[in-house]
Amino acid sequence: MDHKHLHTAEDGITRCWWDNDHLDYRNYHDEEWGRPVSNDIQLFEKICLEGFQSGLSWLTILRKRENFRQAFANFDFSKISGFDDNNVARLLENSGIIRHRGKIEATINNASRAIELVDEFGSLAAYIWQWQPASPETHIGKGEYSHPIPSITKTSQLLSKDLKNRGWKFFGPTTAYAFMQAMGLVNDHLEGCASHKIVETLRSEFEPPNYPF
Repeated sequence: MDHKHLHTAEDGITRCWWDNDHLDYRNYHDEEWGRPVSNDIQLFEKICLEGFQSGLSWLTILRKRENFRQAFANFDFSKISGFDDNNVARLLENSGIIRHRGKIEATINNASRAIELVDEFGSLAAYIWQWQPASPETHIGKGEYSHPIPSITKTSQLLSKDLKNRGWKFFGPTTAYAFMQAMGLVNDHLEGCASHKIVETLRSEFEPPNYPF
Protein backbone atom coordinates (compact mmCIF):
# COMPACT_ATOMS: atom_id res chain seq x y z
CA MET A 1 0.00 0.00 0.00
CA ASP A 2 1.41 3.40 -0.96
CA HIS A 3 0.33 5.50 2.03
CA LYS A 4 2.09 8.58 0.64
CA HIS A 5 -0.35 8.71 -2.28
CA LEU A 6 -3.50 7.93 -0.29
CA HIS A 7 -5.53 10.09 2.06
CA THR A 8 -8.48 9.52 4.34
CA ALA A 9 -11.12 12.24 4.19
CA GLU A 10 -13.47 13.44 6.92
CA ASP A 11 -16.01 10.83 5.79
CA GLY A 12 -13.57 8.12 6.85
CA ILE A 13 -13.03 6.82 3.31
CA THR A 14 -9.49 6.32 2.03
CA ARG A 15 -8.98 7.50 -1.53
CA CYS A 16 -6.26 8.22 -4.07
CA TRP A 17 -4.51 11.50 -3.28
CA TRP A 18 -5.74 13.34 -6.36
CA ASP A 19 -9.38 13.86 -5.44
CA ASN A 20 -7.92 16.93 -3.75
CA ASP A 21 -10.84 17.54 -1.37
CA HIS A 22 -12.94 19.18 -4.11
CA LEU A 23 -16.40 17.60 -4.06
CA ASP A 24 -16.44 17.54 -7.89
CA TYR A 25 -13.22 15.56 -7.94
CA ARG A 26 -14.33 13.29 -5.11
CA ASN A 27 -17.58 12.34 -6.87
CA TYR A 28 -15.71 11.80 -10.12
CA HIS A 29 -13.14 9.61 -8.36
CA ASP A 30 -15.78 7.59 -6.50
CA GLU A 31 -18.42 7.21 -9.20
CA GLU A 32 -16.72 7.38 -12.60
CA TRP A 33 -12.95 7.18 -12.82
CA GLY A 34 -11.70 3.72 -13.71
CA ARG A 35 -15.13 2.14 -14.16
CA PRO A 36 -15.29 0.35 -17.54
CA VAL A 37 -17.29 2.13 -20.22
CA SER A 38 -18.57 0.63 -23.47
CA ASN A 39 -20.95 3.39 -24.55
CA ASP A 40 -19.71 5.05 -27.74
CA ILE A 41 -21.00 8.50 -26.85
CA GLN A 42 -19.38 8.42 -23.42
CA LEU A 43 -16.10 7.22 -24.92
CA PHE A 44 -16.14 9.95 -27.54
CA GLU A 45 -17.00 12.59 -24.96
CA LYS A 46 -14.03 11.58 -22.86
CA ILE A 47 -11.65 11.64 -25.82
CA CYS A 48 -12.82 15.17 -26.61
CA LEU A 49 -12.70 16.44 -23.04
CA GLU A 50 -9.24 14.99 -22.49
CA GLY A 51 -8.18 16.95 -25.56
CA PHE A 52 -9.70 20.15 -24.19
CA GLN A 53 -8.03 19.48 -20.85
CA SER A 54 -4.55 19.61 -22.38
CA GLY A 55 -2.67 22.36 -20.57
CA LEU A 56 -5.46 22.84 -18.02
CA SER A 57 -6.66 21.10 -14.87
CA TRP A 58 -9.25 18.33 -15.11
CA LEU A 59 -11.26 20.18 -12.46
CA THR A 60 -11.72 23.06 -14.90
CA ILE A 61 -13.11 20.69 -17.52
CA LEU A 62 -15.23 18.77 -15.03
CA ARG A 63 -16.96 21.95 -13.92
CA LYS A 64 -17.68 22.90 -17.53
CA ARG A 65 -18.74 19.42 -18.64
CA GLU A 66 -22.47 20.16 -18.82
CA ASN A 67 -21.72 23.29 -20.86
CA PHE A 68 -19.63 21.19 -23.23
CA ARG A 69 -22.46 18.68 -23.59
CA GLN A 70 -24.93 21.41 -24.49
CA ALA A 71 -22.51 23.03 -26.92
CA PHE A 72 -21.50 19.78 -28.65
CA ALA A 73 -24.86 18.02 -29.13
CA ASN A 74 -24.26 15.78 -26.09
CA PHE A 75 -21.20 14.48 -27.93
CA ASP A 76 -23.26 12.66 -30.53
CA PHE A 77 -20.48 12.37 -33.08
CA SER A 78 -22.90 11.77 -35.94
CA LYS A 79 -24.25 15.28 -35.30
CA ILE A 80 -20.92 16.95 -34.54
CA SER A 81 -19.46 15.68 -37.82
CA GLY A 82 -21.90 18.02 -39.58
CA PHE A 83 -20.75 21.15 -37.74
CA ASP A 84 -19.57 23.92 -40.08
CA ASP A 85 -17.87 27.32 -39.83
CA ASN A 86 -21.01 28.83 -38.33
CA ASN A 87 -20.92 26.26 -35.55
CA VAL A 88 -17.24 27.00 -34.94
CA ALA A 89 -18.00 30.73 -34.72
CA ARG A 90 -20.82 30.01 -32.26
CA LEU A 91 -18.59 27.82 -30.10
CA LEU A 92 -15.85 30.45 -30.03
CA GLU A 93 -18.39 32.86 -28.52
CA ASN A 94 -19.46 30.35 -25.85
CA SER A 95 -17.87 31.40 -22.55
CA GLY A 96 -19.11 28.21 -20.88
CA ILE A 97 -16.54 26.05 -22.66
CA ILE A 98 -12.83 26.30 -23.51
CA ARG A 99 -12.74 28.67 -26.51
CA HIS A 100 -9.74 27.21 -28.31
CA ARG A 101 -10.20 27.09 -32.07
CA GLY A 102 -7.77 24.22 -32.57
CA LYS A 103 -9.46 22.03 -29.98
CA ILE A 104 -12.94 22.88 -31.26
CA GLU A 105 -11.98 22.05 -34.83
CA ALA A 106 -10.24 18.88 -33.63
CA THR A 107 -13.48 17.77 -31.96
CA ILE A 108 -15.40 18.23 -35.22
CA ASN A 109 -12.70 16.43 -37.16
CA ASN A 110 -12.58 13.60 -34.64
CA ALA A 111 -16.33 13.13 -34.90
CA SER A 112 -15.92 12.17 -38.55
CA ARG A 113 -13.02 9.91 -37.65
CA ALA A 114 -15.19 8.22 -35.00
CA ILE A 115 -17.81 7.44 -37.64
CA GLU A 116 -15.07 5.81 -39.71
CA LEU A 117 -14.11 3.59 -36.76
CA VAL A 118 -17.74 2.58 -36.28
CA ASP A 119 -17.92 1.67 -39.96
CA GLU A 120 -14.75 -0.43 -39.65
CA PHE A 121 -15.15 -2.02 -36.22
CA GLY A 122 -18.90 -1.95 -35.61
CA SER A 123 -18.59 0.47 -32.71
CA LEU A 124 -16.12 2.91 -31.25
CA ALA A 125 -16.05 0.72 -28.14
CA ALA A 126 -14.95 -2.35 -30.12
CA TYR A 127 -11.99 -0.37 -31.43
CA ILE A 128 -11.08 1.14 -28.05
CA TRP A 129 -11.28 -2.04 -25.99
CA GLN A 130 -8.85 -3.93 -28.18
CA TRP A 131 -6.24 -1.64 -26.56
CA GLN A 132 -6.84 -2.98 -23.05
CA PRO A 133 -3.39 -4.05 -21.79
CA ALA A 134 -3.02 -7.70 -20.85
CA SER A 135 -1.10 -6.71 -17.70
CA PRO A 136 -0.05 -3.52 -15.86
CA GLU A 137 2.53 -1.43 -17.69
CA THR A 138 5.29 0.80 -16.40
CA HIS A 139 5.86 4.45 -17.19
CA ILE A 140 7.81 5.27 -20.34
CA GLY A 141 9.85 8.44 -20.16
CA LYS A 142 13.21 10.02 -19.59
CA GLY A 143 14.96 10.15 -16.24
CA GLU A 144 13.73 8.94 -12.88
CA TYR A 145 10.02 8.48 -12.31
CA SER A 146 8.98 7.96 -8.71
CA HIS A 147 5.23 8.32 -9.17
CA PRO A 148 3.28 5.08 -8.53
CA ILE A 149 1.03 5.61 -11.56
CA PRO A 150 2.42 6.02 -15.10
CA SER A 151 1.42 8.89 -17.37
CA ILE A 152 2.66 7.34 -20.63
CA THR A 153 2.84 3.63 -21.42
CA LYS A 154 3.72 1.57 -24.44
CA THR A 155 0.04 0.94 -25.14
CA SER A 156 -0.91 4.61 -24.82
CA GLN A 157 1.88 5.46 -27.28
CA LEU A 158 0.58 2.88 -29.74
CA LEU A 159 -3.05 3.96 -29.33
CA SER A 160 -2.15 7.60 -29.83
CA LYS A 161 -0.05 6.77 -32.88
CA ASP A 162 -2.77 4.62 -34.42
CA LEU A 163 -5.43 7.31 -33.99
CA LYS A 164 -3.06 9.96 -35.35
CA ASN A 165 -2.49 7.78 -38.41
CA ARG A 166 -6.27 7.59 -38.77
CA GLY A 167 -6.51 11.37 -38.77
CA TRP A 168 -7.44 12.08 -35.14
CA LYS A 169 -6.13 15.27 -33.50
CA PHE A 170 -5.28 16.37 -29.96
CA PHE A 171 -4.80 12.85 -28.64
CA GLY A 172 -1.16 12.37 -27.68
CA PRO A 173 0.20 9.47 -25.59
CA THR A 174 -0.32 11.25 -22.24
CA THR A 175 -3.90 12.11 -23.16
CA ALA A 176 -4.40 8.54 -24.38
CA TYR A 177 -3.29 7.09 -21.04
CA ALA A 178 -5.49 9.47 -19.05
CA PHE A 179 -8.37 8.31 -21.24
CA MET A 180 -7.50 4.64 -20.64
CA GLN A 181 -7.43 5.23 -16.88
CA ALA A 182 -10.75 7.05 -16.83
CA MET A 183 -12.63 4.59 -19.06
CA GLY A 184 -11.51 1.51 -17.16
CA LEU A 185 -9.04 -0.03 -19.58
CA VAL A 186 -6.70 -0.09 -16.58
CA ASN A 187 -7.36 0.15 -12.85
CA ASP A 188 -5.08 2.83 -11.45
CA HIS A 189 -6.88 3.29 -8.16
CA LEU A 190 -4.11 2.56 -5.69
CA GLU A 191 -4.29 -0.45 -3.41
CA GLY A 192 -5.75 0.86 -0.19
CA CYS A 193 -8.11 3.21 -2.01
CA ALA A 194 -11.72 2.20 -1.34
CA SER A 195 -12.45 2.26 -5.07
CA HIS A 196 -9.65 -0.13 -6.00
CA LYS A 197 -11.53 -3.36 -5.20
CA ILE A 198 -14.82 -1.97 -6.53
CA VAL A 199 -13.27 -1.16 -9.89
CA GLU A 200 -11.37 -4.44 -9.97
CA THR A 201 -14.67 -6.31 -9.51
CA LEU A 202 -16.40 -4.24 -12.19
CA ARG A 203 -13.55 -4.87 -14.60
CA SER A 204 -13.60 -8.61 -13.94
CA GLU A 205 -17.34 -8.72 -14.70
CA PHE A 206 -17.10 -6.46 -17.74
CA GLU A 207 -17.35 -8.02 -21.18
CA PRO A 208 -15.52 -5.85 -23.70
CA PRO A 209 -17.32 -5.43 -27.02
CA ASN A 210 -15.80 -7.60 -29.70
CA TYR A 211 -14.66 -6.74 -33.18
CA PRO A 212 -17.47 -8.17 -35.36
CA PHE A 213 -15.75 -10.66 -37.62
